Amino acid sequence: MSETIPERISGLDWPALIAELDAFGRAVIPGLLTASECEAAARLHGEDVLFRSTVAMERHGYGRGEYRYFADPLPEMVLDLRRALFTALAPTADRWNEAMGLSTRYPPTHEAYRAECRAAGQTRPTPLLLKYGPGDYNRLHQDVYGERLFPLQGAILLSRPGRDFTGGEFVLTEQQARMQSRPDVVPLDQGDAVIFAVRERPAPGPRGFHRVKLRHGVSRIRTGHRQTLGIIFHDAA
Repeated sequence: MSETIPERISGLDWPALIAELDAFGRAVIPGLLTASECEAAARLHGEDVLFRSTVAMERHGYGRGEYRYFADPLPEMVLDLRRALFTALAPTADRWNEAMGLSTRYPPTHEAYRAECRAAGQTRPTPLLLKYGPGDYNRLHQDVYGERLFPLQGAILLSRPGRDFTGGEFVLTEQQARMQSRPDVVPLDQGDAVIFAVRERPAPGPRGFHRVKLRHGVSRIRTGHRQTLGIIFHDAA
C-alpha cells in the first residue's frame, strides 16, 4: 500500500461510510492500516516518553486492562489519522448536530478545532493505546472529557483476532427512549477501523429526528493479548 494515510482516508468511499453511520451509529473501514503499521503502532506502548498518563482500568472500575494517553507532540501516524479523519467527518458531525437541535458546528481542520478546545480549557490530547490480556474487558462507556465534544471517534484494531487473541469483540449498545438497549457486536480484523458515535446520534422518527444514546466497550478476552489505537478528536480538560 503506497499511499500515505491521509491519501488513503481521502480516497475512501465516504458516501457509503456516512450512510452506514447514519443507519447504525458506526461504520467499519476495512484495512485502514497495514499489518506493518499496526505492529509499529503497537510497539509504541513500551515507549514511556510518548505518553502523558497510564490508566489501570480495574483500579477505577472501568474494566480490566490498561490504556495510555499520548502526549504532545503526537506520533506522526496518530497525528495523520486524527487530522485526516476529522476533516472527512466534520460535515457529518455538523449535520448530526443540526438534526439533534444542537448549535455547535465544527471548523474544517483539526488544528482549528484543537484551538477551540484549548480556549475552553481542554488542553490534553486524548488519542490512546489500549492493551488487554486474558480475562480483561472494557465496560460500556462514553469518552466525554469536557464541554467541547466531537460526536464521532475511531478505534483501530492492531492485533490479529484468532491468532493474537480470542474473544475481545468490540460492542456498541444503543438506547432509545422507552425501549430496551440494542446491542451491536462489530467484527474487526487487524488494521480495520470502526468509526462510531461518542455519546448520541440522530435517528429518524415519525415526528422528525430524536436523540439515540450509545455506549461502547470490549467483551472479555479469552486468550492472548489485544491492542487497539483509539482516535478521539476532542481534547481533555
